[in-house]
Amino acid sequence: MQLALATWHEVENHLRATDGVIVPIGSTEQHGPNGLIGTDHLCAEVVAKGVGEAIGCAVAPTLAYGMSQHHLGFAGSATLRPSTLMLVVRDVVRSFAVHGFRHSFFINGHGGNVATVTAAFDELHAAHSLGEHVTPVRCRMVFWSGGTRAKSIADELYGDVNGQHATAAEVSLTQYCQPDHVKYAQMSPKVAVKSGPFFEATDYRARYFDGRIGSDPSLSSPEYGRRLYDAAVQDMAEAYQTFLTV
Repeated sequence: MQLALATWHEVENHLRATDGVIVPIGSTEQHGPNGLIGTDHLCAEVVAKGVGEAIGCAVAPTLAYGMSQHHLGFAGSATLRPSTLMLVVRDVVRSFAVHGFRHSFFINGHGGNVATVTAAFDELHAAHSLGEHVTPVRCRMVFWSGGTRAKSIADELYGDVNGQHATAAEVSLTQYCQPDHVKYAQMSPKVAVKSGPFFEATDYRARYFDGRIGSDPSLSSPEYGRRLYDAAVQDMAEAYQTFLTV
């Protein structure tokens, strides 16, 4: 059940059976020569909706902006400050908890969100531990691509050139879920330089001139994306159902 397409009566009835909600989260940032700006939130969203269709769980509207300050050297990228993203996550989780959603399961598409969202979860849990009069919640975040099935397929298809950013896997998934927006571009070098340290946006742009890190997304295809989608939906459905038991 997509919350955005449901009435409050339907949500209220749904809460009689479960206290869990899936929140897709990603970013709005560059993804190399052939990757869409919305790659991270599009991937998280399509997998989350697939889980909702498969097992009938509640899926919240996608959080499409993340902590992406290091990508601001590329046109079209946007970021939230870490402090802003923490407040957004806190308010979304607490809002859902008011109505009875005590388990918030974030399906993530962007590595830059990890530290900030994890800190937001710690703040939410600490509030109850410190005696604040707030509803206790359970929060977890996982990568859509992090399950055993999706990892296995990505390894089979791309090996060690899947990369760390603008990956062949995430570009394939967007090509599958957005078939009218498949892009083609020359990759030079074919495999981008591998990951190293980076700091602010100008530093990132200087180190990774076309936006990619360690990847060869010229290997991407909608057909591969369909395989990754099916695997990720199974992985995330299992992870979500396990999470509801904690």
